[in-house]
Amino acid sequence: MTRTPLADVACSIARATDLFGDAWTALIMRDVLTGVTRFDDLAHDLGISRKVLAARLSRLVEEGVLVRERYQERPPREHYRATPKGEELYPVLLALMEWGDRWYAGPAGPPARIRHLGCGRDTTPVAACAHCGEPLTVGNTTQLPGPGGHTGPGTRVLGPLLAAREG
Repeated sequence: MTRTPLADVACSIARATDLFGDAWTALIMRDVLTGVTRFDDLAHDLGISRKVLAARLSRLVEEGVLVRERYQERPPREHYRATPKGEELYPVLLALMEWGDRWYAGPAGPPARIRHLGCGRDTTPVAACAHCGEPLTVGNTTQLPGPGGHTGPGTRVLGPLLAAREG
């Protein structure tokens, strides 16, 4: 597994963006979760170089976010499928999509819609409290230290700030 400086920061956002902070990785996951799963289709859809695509896919497989599966024996062909770990990135992509739709959609409107299959209605993602259901905002939440938190690279100012809130 490839380790980078962000992988050692005591911050889940730093650790996640170490893998997912590259725009190509987000777009690869968008495509795979939407049904574009073959290497050639991904390369064509994204307009990404085959070398960059191969490297990003390899890292996603190495991290357990995607699996490569054979779908044809002759000639041998494989495609990529999201693992449960990869499927859990879907709400992150929906949040990025909603933010992009709000701030960067063109005059014609958002380029895609999300339909909830359970009720058949178009919807938007909402981050909500798991206990009361109220939408979570910067104004009605605070971050507190977690059991894995510590002060170090990437949290030299944040770590003590969170620790002071605990008291």
